[in-house]
Amino acid sequence: MHSLQCVLQVQRSLRWGPMASVSWLSLRMCMAHSSLSSTTCPNPERQEDGARKDFSSRLATGPTLQYFLRSASAPQEKLSSEVEDPPPYLMMDELLGRQRKVYLETYGCQMNVNDTEIAWSILQKSGYLRTSNLQEADVILLVTCSIREKAEQTIWNRLHQLKALKTRRLRSRVPLRIGILGCMAERLKEEILNREKMVDVLAGPDAYRDLPRLLAVAESGQQAANVLLSLDETYADVMPVQTSPSATSAFVSIMRGCDNMCTYCIVPFTRGRERSRPVASILEEVRKLSEQGLKEVTLLGQNVNSFRDNSEVQFNSAVSTNLSRGFTTNCKTKQGGLRFAHLLDQVSRVDPEMRIRFTSPHPKDFPDEVLQLIHERDNICKQIHLPAQSGSSRVLEAMRRGYSREAYVALVHHIRESIPGVSLSSDFIAGFCGETEEDHVQTVSLLREVQYNMGFLFAYSMRQKTRAYHRLKDDVPEEVKLRRLEELITVFREEATKANQTAVGCTQLVLVEGLSKRSAADLCGRNDGNLKVIFPDAEMEDVSNPGLRVRAQPGDYVLVQITSAGSQTLKGHVLCRTTLKDSSAYC
Repeated sequence: MHSLQCVLQVQRSLRWGPMASVSWLSLRMCMAHSSLSSTTCPNPERQEDGARKDFSSRLATGPTLQYFLRSASAPQEKLSSEVEDPPPYLMMDELLGRQRKVYLETYGCQMNVNDTEIAWSILQKSGYLRTSNLQEADVILLVTCSIREKAEQTIWNRLHQLKALKTRRLRSRVPLRIGILGCMAERLKEEILNREKMVDVLAGPDAYRDLPRLLAVAESGQQAANVLLSLDETYADVMPVQTSPSATSAFVSIMRGCDNMCTYCIVPFTRGRERSRPVASILEEVRKLSEQGLKEVTLLGQNVNSFRDNSEVQFNSAVSTNLSRGFTTNCKTKQGGLRFAHLLDQVSRVDPEMRIRFTSPHPKDFPDEVLQLIHERDNICKQIHLPAQSGSSRVLEAMRRGYSREAYVALVHHIRESIPGVSLSSDFIAGFCGETEEDHVQTVSLLREVQYNMGFLFAYSMRQKTRAYHRLKDDVPEEVKLRRLEELITVFREEATKANQTAVGCTQLVLVEGLSKRSAADLCGRNDGNLKVIFPDAEMEDVSNPGLRVRAQPGDYVLVQITSAGSQTLKGHVLCRTTLKDSSAYC
């Protein structure tokens, strides 16, 4: 059977191109059924023999090796409207969902939220139905995170919880299938299938197009996986399906992967190298979201502001953008392409009433043209995420971040001079390899010096495959990491409260999201700086219709006068309903 498996992999690799090939595939190719939809097996040996003959006949009547070689010599870009032939061991109807119900759970970052929408879009087109009821699901898919050990442990715990549910379903006519998607599938591969026999499907971040095939194979009772990383997959032709019909905002992925290779980070190994979507496909998605009535989009990428569209030959002559002053890069300097400033400019022009955000950027990629654009455009939020990770130049060098503390602080001052009133947020890691008490004190002092509005702080968690795993020692005791983390959180909250209190007495534009989670009498939304704002659900004037009294609805812009501030939330009272354009006269 080893030779049979090799034939399948060679045929599939040549016929369906690099995105359909499988670098690591555990199908356990016994092909015990003549049809993957078969549910009975009265004589296993006879059925296996029949299945082998049936498969051999399919293989014999198929294209020859010469056909694949000729096809592979002149690859052509597949149009999104083309229907791809099924693999030779599956019939077309075996790839259909047949209205089986899929339950999706998302863990981790915003990229995983967007990945969930991409995966669901692909499955929906194959005939699957979406359910929010775990008990009625035929397929459960967990979109996972591997950035820290705690994130992975959450998934192991969840699988343990699902084990009882799957055991009960084994006795039913329709078995329950469970799949692990995303970064954890990419990082752990065989360990998941070997440790949890209940997992039927693994799909890495670049393999979501393959989900219908993987689930079809799983229907035969076999485990299936595709964790191939791609150099070009961006899902540019897949329109994500919004998971919440009442959403006022959406994530738009503009690039995937990362080339920075910071020593602590697993992302380049779970999501691959950087590649950017064509500008045209991004603008099309933003236009459709605007037509659907959404009022805010967040441009997503692991290193969003290193965006570079080289999809057209004429783009290669574009002038390369310089790095932020005093910053260096770990990867080879790239030339040409349409850069992030161009994309941000074009996206902001789609709908003047739609707010634009972006995350997560790297501090090295903030040239003046990006900062100037944020300052000039009313609908580009005056909020920048500026991950520092540490306040110690020595630790930053060990992390391979490409800047010193001094260069980072100089960039902060330059941003605040270029964009008055800008809101800043950051990431910090406590207890990185070799971090001393003096290094920790330096990080504390950076938090006090910059006074961020928002922060994301974590204890260091070493990840296999990273440069730190191979070259550094995780020598800070766990209890010391946790103590330092608590100190960072305390200082951050103190300084964020001070920073946010400057908004008290000011009028701010807020995009209404819905009812407050703590009180049905209050509404909540977010201001330009992405801070949560709570205010009473009361009647107000509509600026566009003088004399009309209205109540705010999700998706409305309202003006709120801030009356109090904490480290994470602002409170105030609502003044009126307005538009983004008209609000500039009040804010």
